[in-house]
This record gives sequence, structure tokens and C-alpha cells, in this order.
Amino acid sequence: MKVVSASRKYAVIFKVLMETGVMPYELSRVEAKDIDFDRCTASVRGFKGHASRTFKLPAETIGMLRLCFSKYSKFPEAIWIEKMWMKTRNKVSSKLQDPNIKTIRLYDLRHYYATMLYHKTRDILLVKQQMGHKKLETTMIYTQMLNLDGEDEYTCKVARDLKEAAALVEAGFEYITEMDGVKLFRKRK
Repeated sequence: MKVVSASRKYAVIFKVLMETGVMPYELSRVEAKDIDFDRCTASVRGFKGHASRTFKLPAETIGMLRLCFSKYSKFPEAIWIEKMWMKTRNKVSSKLQDPNIKTIRLYDLRHYYATMLYHKTRDILLVKQQMGHKKLETTMIYTQMLNLDGEDEYTCKVARDLKEAAALVEAGFEYITEMDGVKLFRKRK
């Protein structure tokens, strides 16, 4: 069965919203000059007191944005993004015969981004920065959507000297402690 999906233009928009957590209004103000296609980054001007920020995007998304901006000079206004979200969401709900899909709001993409970023990094200050929030209390609202209290699984490594420790840090491991003359590192699986 073929599932109805958004047009290519709106598929890019929904993907960028999910991968950055920006507000639809913030995205509607992004122009081609705000995207560095070579460095795979997009700069967003803050709205409603949010800080302006720059996001690193996957090469696939940048390719989609390049194609989008070759056809359109700018993103549509936030109200049209919202209307297209509801239209697409309702079509998918009908096609899959799942009324629960109709409860997913466009703004839930922002909550999803914050929750997944926190789950991945466990760094609430990074989430606050990426969301553009001024107050940590606001960020806390976004990261409480899912129960992520399950046991985390880690890969543990030992470094016996500076060279091994540097290699582990470069591979994304974090320093935990030193025991019996060796340094212990871990990284989430």
C-alpha cells in the first residue's frame, strides 16, 4: 500500500524542522544566503526571544535544500507550513486508518528534536543552546516528553597512556575516572 506523503518542498521543510527543532516561523525566515551548502550548515534568526543559532545538517538534507532553493526563493510563511502539515498528516491518518496520527502537531517536531538530543547527549545546556532558549526551565519542558529512565548501555575502554587516551577522546569516548594507574572511558552504544 502506498502511503500519501508531502510534496518534495514540504518534505524538505518537515525534515529540517525535525532535524533542527526550529520553530516554523524561524524556518520561514531562512533564505538561501543563510545556508552554507559547502559546510552543510543553516543559520536561523531567533524569534520570540530565542537566540539565533547555526545547525549542522546531514549532506542528504543539504542536497534537498539545494534543490528546493533552486526552485523557490524562500520558504513559505509559517501559517502555510502549518496548514500543509495538517493536510499531509490527515491524509496519512486516513490512508493508514490510524486516527492517532491526527494528534501529532507540527510543533511536536520541535519537542522530538529536543528530547532526542537530550537522550543522545544528556547535556541539557547543549539542548538549551540548540533550542535558542534563554531559561533552562523552558528547555526542561521539552525534554520531559519521554520516559528515558531505562538503563543506558555503554562501551568501556581503558587507556594506559596519553596516546591511547587521546585516541579514545577523538573516537567520542568520555573520561570517567582513573583506577590502578589506568584511565577509564565510556561511550553510549
